[in-house]
Amino acid sequence: MIVGILKEIKTEENRVCMTPAGVEVMAHHNGHTVLVEKNAGVGSGFTDAAYQKAGATLIDTPKEIFDKADMVMHVKEPLPPEYDMIRKGQIIFTYLHLAADETQTRALIKSQAVCIAYETIQQANGHLPLLTPMSEVAGRMAIQQGAKYLEMAQGGQGVLLGGVPGVDPGIVVVIGGGVVGINAAKMACGLGAKVYLLDMNLDRLRYLSDVMPANCFTMMSSPATIRDLVKRADVVIGAVLIPGAKAPKLVTRDMLKTMKPGSVLVDVAIDQGGCFETSKPTTHGHPTYVVDGVVHYCVANMPGAVAKTSTLALTNATLPYALAIADKGWKKAMQENREIRLGANVVDGKITYKAVADAFGLAYTPIDDLL
Repeated sequence: MIVGILKEIKTEENRVCMTPAGVEVMAHHNGHTVLVEKNAGVGSGFTDAAYQKAGATLIDTPKEIFDKADMVMHVKEPLPPEYDMIRKGQIIFTYLHLAADETQTRALIKSQAVCIAYETIQQANGHLPLLTPMSEVAGRMAIQQGAKYLEMAQGGQGVLLGGVPGVDPGIVVVIGGGVVGINAAKMACGLGAKVYLLDMNLDRLRYLSDVMPANCFTMMSSPATIRDLVKRADVVIGAVLIPGAKAPKLVTRDMLKTMKPGSVLVDVAIDQGGCFETSKPTTHGHPTYVVDGVVHYCVANMPGAVAKTSTLALTNATLPYALAIADKGWKKAMQENREIRLGANVVDGKITYKAVADAFGLAYTPIDDLL
């Protein structure tokens, strides 16, 4: 198969979807042709020469890659300048987050491509293997950003999350006890903050209670609990996820008005529409805005700020799935592998992931009907 690796064009996105080591496995060890757009890896510290040495062919423009490749890989979703380059039957394998993006959804339907989303590939135990590494990065980064924006120079109230002897530590509320939530809570606990970690699954809360340190308090999530805790919080981390679906709005505008001026909200769910009512996507260049005195950090590609770590972690996770699709073709790969089948979001002009169809009131076609 001819596999195309694109240079990211989203604002301040420095990741690349495959390292030279991944290209070597794909090309030398499995016989696939790998086309890499020039300078695709520079932001992550990988040179064109390293890709060539690994067996890639360097390509000047994204259009050439779309014209030649059977499968095109990205990190972030296709953007409007790319929509018309996508060919019928071409495999698009990347993070899509369609439930929060009707424009992209309709463009991919029109393209009649085979669009497989990293974030909905799912194992039998519910684990999301291609979302996990970026969720680990984003969870850890969320606390770094929350701590930074509590500083007065950044618009915060001037609280040190860990406190000092004789002074209370800051209070961090993490809504969602999944991969993002546990990583955020670990970082916040390590800094010495008082951490409340919320989830709706009692078994998950029992597990978290066992593994988290003594300054982490697990609580059953409910509107009443969130309403009470945000009043006291210095930092609130939104870490909820319904796979492939739009995030629920858990902190309302009314709750916001009860929060301390100069407190910080970090919405890691912003890729799926955000879990705070006042959230809107921001960029690394302009990461925050203020509503009712509360600082909002809603950067939609947080791991892009630590591109080298993120790219290495992402390739570790995506490469086995990319190889399965390249070796077998998308149809056979989906027939033989339920995890890849669940990644199908839009195929041949039909929405094949129910949560995406439901988000926009569009028709849903089970992927099994197309296999």
